[in-house]
Amino acid sequence: MFRSVFLIGLFFAAATFSGCDSKIEKFDANRVYSMTLARSRAMPMDAALEDSKQAIDDLFGTPNEPRWPGEFLEAPLAELVDPDRLVQSAGPVLSLKDDTHFGLYREHCVLCHGLSGSGKGPASLVQDPYPRDFRHGLYKWKSTERSARPTRDDLVGTIRSGIAGTAMPAFPLMINEEVEALVDYVIYLSIRGEVERELLAAAVDEMGYEETVPEEELRLRVPKRDLSEGEPLLDEETLSEGEAVTLEILNMVVEKWADAPNRIVEVPPSPAIDSRAELAAAVERGRDLFHGQIANCVGCHDQEGLGQTITLDYDDWTKEYSSRIGVTPSDKEAMQPFVDAGAMMPRIIQPRALTDGVFHGGSDGETLYRRIKEGIAGTPMPGVEVVPTPSHQGLTTEQIWDLIRYIRSFARRQSEPTLAGESE
Repeated sequence: MFRSVFLIGLFFAAATFSGCDSKIEKFDANRVYSMTLARSRAMPMDAALEDSKQAIDDLFGTPNEPRWPGEFLEAPLAELVDPDRLVQSAGPVLSLKDDTHFGLYREHCVLCHGLSGSGKGPASLVQDPYPRDFRHGLYKWKSTERSARPTRDDLVGTIRSGIAGTAMPAFPLMINEEVEALVDYVIYLSIRGEVERELLAAAVDEMGYEETVPEEELRLRVPKRDLSEGEPLLDEETLSEGEAVTLEILNMVVEKWADAPNRIVEVPPSPAIDSRAELAAAVERGRDLFHGQIANCVGCHDQEGLGQTITLDYDDWTKEYSSRIGVTPSDKEAMQPFVDAGAMMPRIIQPRALTDGVFHGGSDGETLYRRIKEGIAGTPMPGVEVVPTPSHQGLTTEQIWDLIRYIRSFARRQSEPTLAGESE
């Protein structure tokens, strides 16, 4: 840990003294996903990459002058992100006399997550797990369903509390206004990255991009309108097909983020435990589930909860540009073109060691319930079906709580088990 912190400090010093804030003009294009599509579709991507990059720049601006494309969004999607907060988070780091801080993302986040949110900041190579790549819209630690985006409260909690057992630090003393500004900027980078990915896919799958650009009507474009003359921005009759697809994708991605509060996984209360005998019985039932075929936790976390099972599996972020397109993740020579384009070298995923009591996403009862029910997005950790009565199809809510008690027992076997509420 000390070595990692020391190396991160060196990276920070190098970034600071190299004057990296002064010449940052544009975000890099997502060349890794472009190469992934080129491989999976057997299609050249140069023309698609060029047009999608221009459309993304027109919609979202630059690292120093970010834009929120609210004029192209259906109400109330336009209000999802505050443009003023984007300005505060973007650009070089500076402070005004009234102690208002600008450049918050570069001050606190860019070292690990990178300028575009790719997860490949200067310090990322010495971190395990890698920092999150925001551009997929795929987040592990959240209160929502597996396929859903996180809520604002989820992101606020991550910034405030950090992620235990990882290099993601906590910022408990940051003022609320700065936290909210950073949340807006993370959402902005995620939406920007997701729209870019969707545009690239649409270019080759729907719009006829091959070695050259298609006819003008099909080119992915952001509509140009003369606001001074009051020309309507979303007059569908005047949009080309490429413009309509671009705006459709933009609204589709933003809608997923706006819908996050409706996708929160409700957690039923934990059954009361009134005696040590009842707690011991619940833990024993959880043990049977842990080792049983339905939950089958031992398949990854092993018999003793040490997480030492050899999985030979990878996370979804790196599988996308390796095993899913026929490239062996451990083949460094085959992976090198993707690494040169900005990819992270895939690492075999390591199941959580339950015995140390450190859970990346949180150790409270509600969080563990959601992890068991939904699994962990982006990883091989599966969810389970919640069933009304015990069966071979899934687990009941009571069984999930028993499993949680057993999982918690790993970390407290050196002390007396408690009878406190499951949210402690």
